[in-house]
Amino acid sequence: MNDDDTDEVLAEVGPRLRRIRKERGATLAGLSAATGISVSTLSRLESGLRRPSLELLLPIARAHQVPLDELVGAPPAGDPRVRGKALVRHGRTFWPLTRQPGGLQAFKVLVPQGTEEPEPRTHEGYEWLYVLSGRLRVVLGEHDVVMAAGEAAEFDTRVPHWFGSTGEGPVEFLSLFGPQGERMHVRARPKRS
Repeated sequence: MNDDDTDEVLAEVGPRLRRIRKERGATLAGLSAATGISVSTLSRLESGLRRPSLELLLPIARAHQVPLDELVGAPPAGDPRVRGKALVRHGRTFWPLTRQPGGLQAFKVLVPQGTEEPEPRTHEGYEWLYVLSGRLRVVLGEHDVVMAAGEAAEFDTRVPHWFGSTGEGPVEFLSLFGPQGERMHVRARPKRS
């Protein structure tokens, strides 16, 4: 969104505030009493002479019992389904289950049958795994365990860790981690031999 788009959205807030207030039969004085915002500030917001801010809009939204999105004219939520494209890294296929960059990330991961030599790595963060099908070998610090479908694990990623196929068949699992984990598991380049 560029500055012109932002200005256009903000210009529409005032008339929307006035319309919502009148639809609810509220007066400026009544809204002022409910929000703690002066009548003059509310009047300037509605006339477009005062730029809206979260500090002003949040109490107004609470007083009218409407979502903030309604006050600012946000478009209705779209299709909630995540349709990210599969990523193939180091022979593993990752399907993103979250859309927003940064923050917590979720992936469905498929590791084909095969045997790999574990190369434990560390990074900042925390990770959670849930095995959907197959058997997942997890090396975590001094532990070397095999997880079956329906089992979950969680761990601090500062502990050296690695996970992959047991060699008995492919394994499919869910993985949740923060941005550091995404860089490590999905974007990192493999070591050159």
